Amino acid sequence: MIDRTHSLPVVRQCQLLGLARSTVYYQPTPVSDRGLALMRRIDELHLQYPFAGARMLRDVLRREGYSVGRRHVATLMRRMESTAIARPPRTSQRHPAHRIHPYLLRGLAIARPNHVWAADITYIPMRRGFVYLFAVLDWASRRVLAWRLSNTLTTDFCLDAVREAITHYGCPEIFNTDQGCQFTSLEFTGLLKDHGIQISMDGRGCWRDNVFVERLWRSLKYEEVYLHAYETVRHAQQGLERYVQFYNQVRPHRALDGRTPDRVYWENRPAQPSAA
Repeated sequence: MIDRTHSLPVVRQCQLLGLARSTVYYQPTPVSDRGLALMRRIDELHLQYPFAGARMLRDVLRREGYSVGRRHVATLMRRMESTAIARPPRTSQRHPAHRIHPYLLRGLAIARPNHVWAADITYIPMRRGFVYLFAVLDWASRRVLAWRLSNTLTTDFCLDAVREAITHYGCPEIFNTDQGCQFTSLEFTGLLKDHGIQISMDGRGCWRDNVFVERLWRSLKYEEVYLHAYETVRHAQQGLERYVQFYNQVRPHRALDGRTPDRVYWENRPAQPSAA
């Protein structure tokens, strides 16, 4: 909207458009090396102590030699979309256009593939910078059905992964997520409704409602991400693709009696109705 070559000065253009001059002159800066190191360590601590908030993490980091304050820790946690396991005060009203759906899995016996799918987003550190990972998981078999990387927390890369999973594996009866804005958006819920999928959402602060995806994140980060310092997004893509294949096809799962997610999924998947 602002034309720096126009005869009107930028100040006057801002006045006419009702914009603050700071939004025009601001130049985004990359996260510093120190900030990236802090984000990686905070992510590791969050997996170990998911109940720890900014104050506790600040104290742990200071004991490890980091000079950091609570507000800076809280800022980095918001950037990574990390929150402590605690019921927050109900100080904000939900957007009327973003309906929150009830949690449908409590007490539900889930023993067959494509009964329930779950999804979530996590932060993936790299040597320089970071990306976000979205994955769709089959609840009964723990199989990763689709995933996408993105350098922004938009909804489109989540929609792409869900569409891929539906195209290759059909539709689940129930799709469970947390209450993140990507999942409450009209685009995301509309996609599920268009395919006749019931929508389930975790309670606020109830990470156990989506515990299998949280367990996937822990395995993926300790067995792959933290062992490699990805140089680029392409390297991260290759590393995660290698690990997801290992996780689905090779890695035995204790909850599956030592079987792999692939084996459990394909041996127990309900027959798909044939086209007329």
